[in-house]
Amino acid sequence: MASEEKVIVIDFGGQYNQLVARRVRECNVYCEIYSYRTPIDQIKAMNPKGIILTGGPNSCYEEGAPTYTKELFELGIPVLGLCYGAQLMMLLMGGNVEKAPVREYGKTKTYIDGAKDTLFAGIEDDTIVWMSHFDYISKIAPGFEIVAHTADCPVAAAAWEEKKLYAIQFHPEVLHTVKGKEILHNFVRGICQTAGTWRMDSFVENTVKEIREKVGDGKVLLALSGGVDSSVLAALLAKAIGKQLTCVFVDHGLLRKNEGDEVEGVFGPHGNFDINFIRVNAAERYYAKLKGVEEPERKRKIIGEEFIRVFEEEAKKIGTVDFLAQGTIYPDVVESGLGGESVVIKSHHNVGGLPDYVDFKEIIEPLRSLFKDEVRRAGLELGLPEYLVFRQPFPGPGLGIRIIGEVNAEKVRIVQDADYIYRTELGEAFKEGKMQKLPDQYFAALSNMRSVGVMGDERTYDYAVVLRAVETIDFMTAEATEIPFEVLQRVMSRIINEVKGVNRVMYDLTSKPPGTVELE
Repeated sequence: MASEEKVIVIDFGGQYNQLVARRVRECNVYCEIYSYRTPIDQIKAMNPKGIILTGGPNSCYEEGAPTYTKELFELGIPVLGLCYGAQLMMLLMGGNVEKAPVREYGKTKTYIDGAKDTLFAGIEDDTIVWMSHFDYISKIAPGFEIVAHTADCPVAAAAWEEKKLYAIQFHPEVLHTVKGKEILHNFVRGICQTAGTWRMDSFVENTVKEIREKVGDGKVLLALSGGVDSSVLAALLAKAIGKQLTCVFVDHGLLRKNEGDEVEGVFGPHGNFDINFIRVNAAERYYAKLKGVEEPERKRKIIGEEFIRVFEEEAKKIGTVDFLAQGTIYPDVVESGLGGESVVIKSHHNVGGLPDYVDFKEIIEPLRSLFKDEVRRAGLELGLPEYLVFRQPFPGPGLGIRIIGEVNAEKVRIVQDADYIYRTELGEAFKEGKMQKLPDQYFAALSNMRSVGVMGDERTYDYAVVLRAVETIDFMTAEATEIPFEVLQRVMSRIINEVKGVNRVMYDLTSKPPGTVELE
């Protein structure tokens, strides 16, 4: 993504590195993540307004630990080192880093000793920050002065003001650091002297122009899932090229209640976008393929492969297209090893080898520079309805992995109805003030447990529904939400009374780890 001004994040493998970039963008400054293996000449060619060195799991003084050239600090570009990045800066510039006599982890009171007109402008003399380190800076490098300390860490921050070099031991990017956003804002907007022109309206406007220039009079094909990313991409392409876009929406019968009709309502012939929209109702085909299959990974594979087959069949009817559009977003790029230096590299269906089952010339990925929250903002800018833009995360295999055991039409109906009631009731509880906020993700799943119950004067032998709700920052870890008991009771009562085939409702208290957010 071209931009007049840019801040570069150099990734040393820490767990919060995408969060650093997101925080920079919240300052309305464009930011990209690059591995510490990126050559210095490539960094210089980008002409960044500032550079941030991230945390990492290693000790910078150990042989083979991630490092960088000292030349980085001689470019005249402001540099901010965070945690490992701070220690590496000190080591490369002539300071010393050792194993700390006292490890610091968690919320820590920190005392500000300097840089009060620059990095710590507007920050109180003592503030709470998030520490996470085994090593510490035992001696600062020549030219630097200590500008913050804690009870156990003599160098919580160091600065060489004339050269605009800053090293901080804590993590300003996480919410636990009370004034973290302000500190990053001071660096990005103040010290780096950026204008803060990175905004979603300009992104949409510029990207529409870029798509028109690239596509020309060509045809574009998009597999529209109805999820946030593909829906925003469809709206963006529709604004840019209209009828040159064909969206194929494969409804596998494993969506949430009414979701297929909602997607068609937005993008179909009676919607707001003038595109070619094809809906394939493939539910029965999927149920036939899934009959008798209970193993989770096998279900996932069948659902994924069947999607490819259905999409391929529709693509063949359309014939040759010039571009295949994909809803790749920035975390997909970074986590697939194409951006930063993730400790855990994951493969992603949107990144990597080009699919060979569709006759097209080139892939376009207009959202690949955006984080999820930015994708949502782009969706609102493009006029998509809020219920679509703010949908909860939903797995690719859909309800197929929220049904434990075999998937069939009857079980899909049960989990759709139960999930609809659960989400509706939590929404009402929030509006009524019974809950201060909605969980980050919440849904109903169907267990494969059946048990005896009594309803009316009859004994029943029906299924147990499992309710899940979690609080999380990054979905890497999660805790179960404390939902008021009266709300759970209301949900239970409605599900038992309104959803045929259910006689028991349970609430899942498991955190992640050891569990996952989804049940399968």
